[in-house]
Amino acid sequence: MRLEAIGLGSVTDLVSGHRLTGAELCAEALRRAALLGAWGLGPGDATLIVHGGTPDFFCDLFAVWQRGAIAACANPGLTRDELATVAGFLKPKAILAAEGFAHGQGLAIPILELKRERGNTELALPAGRSGGGLDDTALLLFTSGTTGAPKGVAHSYRSILARLALNRAHIGAADLARTLCVLPTHFGHGLIGNCLTPLFAGGDLYLHGAGGLATAAALPRLIDDHAITFMSSVPSFWKIALKAGKAPRSGSLARVHIGSAPLGADLWRRVMGWSGTDRVVNMYGITETANWVGGASAAEGGPEDGLIGRLWGGQAAILTEDGRQVAHGEGEILLQTPSLMQGYWQRPDLTNPVLREGWFHTGDIGRLDASGCLRLVGRQKDEINRAGMKINPAEIDLFLERHPQVAEACCFAMADDISGEVVAAAVRTVDNVALAPAELRSWCLERIRRELVPERWFLLPEIPKTDRGKINRTHIRIHCEGLKR
Repeated sequence: MRLEAIGLGSVTDLVSGHRLTGAELCAEALRRAALLGAWGLGPGDATLIVHGGTPDFFCDLFAVWQRGAIAACANPGLTRDELATVAGFLKPKAILAAEGFAHGQGLAIPILELKRERGNTELALPAGRSGGGLDDTALLLFTSGTTGAPKGVAHSYRSILARLALNRAHIGAADLARTLCVLPTHFGHGLIGNCLTPLFAGGDLYLHGAGGLATAAALPRLIDDHAITFMSSVPSFWKIALKAGKAPRSGSLARVHIGSAPLGADLWRRVMGWSGTDRVVNMYGITETANWVGGASAAEGGPEDGLIGRLWGGQAAILTEDGRQVAHGEGEILLQTPSLMQGYWQRPDLTNPVLREGWFHTGDIGRLDASGCLRLVGRQKDEINRAGMKINPAEIDLFLERHPQVAEACCFAMADDISGEVVAAAVRTVDNVALAPAELRSWCLERIRRELVPERWFLLPEIPKTDRGKINRTHIRIHCEGLKR
């Protein structure tokens, strides 16, 4: 059994108007698979897909999988040097590109635009193989390293099929009938959760990859015009959308997922009010687990800062500070799930520390109660060590965002001669109104312990994010340190 384009719903690009029915997508994927076969692509061979967010992307993706090969999905925004770094690490059989791609010059790798390629389209599977085994690598998603040694999360056909089956079982085909994706398709949340899950449920997928304010402003119209029943995005997108556009009026939206970053209870409630449904779900999952492994719906409990709820298949445990693995308590979250990655591609130095004795060490700090309900507290690697006191910056982010004039906050560690590290905060205010750090500090001191109050403040017109809409605390710290000079 492969990840075949059979029984899928339609895919529509709402920006270009390009649409493929499920049957058309399947036929085109088979045609492109035959072309890849003529290039000698088979099980174990890697291809680098450097475009996304369109029906053609899914044609290429399923064509690669039809060959039983490895699809490595890269950010279409990679620079020439970044592409060379990734290609040099991966050594793909071919690069699959879209019209206008120019960054592949100088690479000794075939660059194919399969939409325009013509040739023998009689599909021949690799001799002696049915296109790859379930435990062969199917997908690589890069989470970092485009300027150094890349970090590619490797998933097998089995792990992806397991996650898709679990997602469909917990969400339901009715909710997945008409899905809107506003996320990039080169990472797990967008690709697996927001696109492949509804497609494999036979639902229709609508893509709007314009991004940022353009997508947020158009969101109510997109939902109403296409009777969207399901969508998923990140907290930062919703902060823009709630400000940029009015609420949809059709009442079609049945379920909303929010994930990839901590969700505060206040934002959770605001999305519920905007969407017209209490089935707004705070999702937990990472690329290494093929996106979601659990979620908490406001219809069943919450909103509550950090509430994740029970896992969607698999089990969790806690690694305490003193190194004990326990069934409930507070500490690092450990996961066992059928959708777990194989490891980081050709990086045992990164894989071995996090995959140990069947458990994935997430680096996330959480609380797991005796009933199996999980709450996220913060990231272990982001912890601020203030004179020996461990502080989770994500908690302070959510606290600061309760201030009526704070639109977004990101806290991080800054070096300090006395304490070792102190809390620093980058803040974007509502409409970029002037707000004195002294005022923010006083507001904090009235509500939280002194040691949690940021010592250094940076008021920014915009808080930088990755292409996935996520905050990188290290990058923001470096940016703010530059402002001090």
